[in-house]
Amino acid sequence: MTTYRDREEAGQVLAERLTDLAGRPDAIVLGLVRGGVLVARVIADRLGVPLDVLVVRKLGVPWAPEVAYGALGPDGVQVLNEMVADRLAEADRAEVRQREQAELERRERRYRAGRPQLDLAGKTAVIADDGLATGATARAAVQVARHLGAARVVVAVPVGSDQAYEMLAAEADQVVIVETPADFAAVGAYYDDFHEVSDDEVTQALTATA
Repeated sequence: MTTYRDREEAGQVLAERLTDLAGRPDAIVLGLVRGGVLVARVIADRLGVPLDVLVVRKLGVPWAPEVAYGALGPDGVQVLNEMVADRLAEADRAEVRQREQAELERRERRYRAGRPQLDLAGKTAVIADDGLATGATARAAVQVARHLGAARVVVAVPVGSDQAYEMLAAEADQVVIVETPADFAAVGAYYDDFHEVSDDEVTQALTATA
């Protein structure tokens, strides 16, 4: 089982799996906040395509936050899983939505920092993260990218669980996962350096390729 030195090395390995997108004018790499942005920066640099950030907030069931009843994205995008959402009281949904919307807006202000609104119309969007545990956030990101007009959505991660792969394979046009260990543990177990990424690191990574 591969252990990555850090997120930069993971991005280098992923870029080698995505060379068919190198230099393509319709391609864009989207980093998921926060750790995914560091991975995405390396991929975008290696492929010679633009980098941006996709801020997504999962709407979790209050008593089981890992179970998503929907997701919020930029520009007012909201995706709902009606089968789950319909089982929740509107007051519970409203409380979660208000909290996650506030955090989404905070992150958008911080990370976009004058960057234009995200426009994915007709694009091949490569959604990059540093790993997949449940895959719920990445799944929400795929749905949001489609709502923002992406023509094709690719998910690219260095390591993830089989369950997450199967779920995303049904949502995305392509899923690139370098490693899917049978005894998958927490994502951080596959990195020597898996420090908590700060807002400043995200901003610097985005500025470096702007």
